Amino acid sequence: MIRWPEPGWPQGVRDAVVRHLEASYPHEGCGVVLRARDEGAWRVRPLRNVSISPRTAYAFAPEEWLAVSLEADARGERVVCVFHSHVEAPATFSLEDSLRAAPEGLPLLPGVSYLIGSVHRGCVTCVSEYEWEGGVFRLREA
Repeated sequence: MIRWPEPGWPQGVRDAVVRHLEASYPHEGCGVVLRARDEGAWRVRPLRNVSISPRTAYAFAPEEWLAVSLEADARGERVVCVFHSHVEAPATFSLEDSLRAAPEGLPLLPGVSYLIGSVHRGCVTCVSEYEWEGGVFRLREA
């Protein structure tokens, strides 16, 4: 059984995130979780990892990010979470993760959490969630 940060994530979201992260192995998988306004339906949108070092980093293709943003606006959704995996490494928010999420010391996506899945030998073993609080990304405790 995979350890998740808290029970509020719907099972369908958990399953879709895990499937994408495991399918991306041995590279880092990545994507976003969207939610309809007014606490509506959830949707997982996997994205391609276009990093030049996909085993140790992730990057969204700018054209895919734009497409997701336009799609979300059209559907009345908002990004609630960015997710990615760490390959053969713990699900901790790394310095690289922090620099990408808040390059100038402020989050690029205010109010958006970050899920990190630890993938060992192709299987997600643990997922951690981080939120911006007090000027840094902190682990969300269950």
